[in-house]
Amino acid sequence: MTPETAVLFAKAFAIAVGGFAPALAVGKIVSKAMEAIGRNPEASGKIFVPMLLGAAFAEAIAIYALVVVFTL
Repeated sequence: MTPETAVLFAKAFAIAVGGFAPALAVGKIVSKAMEAIGRNPEASGKIFVPMLLGAAFAEAIAIYALVVVFTL
């Protein structure tokens, strides 16, 4: 295996893992928030902002993975 091929595989693995985990996290965050809003619609204002913050923090991990891929 040439060094270029090894770097290509490292990039592919980094973005695959770095994209998969945040996608699951955002899906779970939004799913649970929608479930909570469905159970108690009056609390939607209190649930929506923390849901957005949690999703943003989870997406930040994907952005870190993208930065790692670009630096490899």
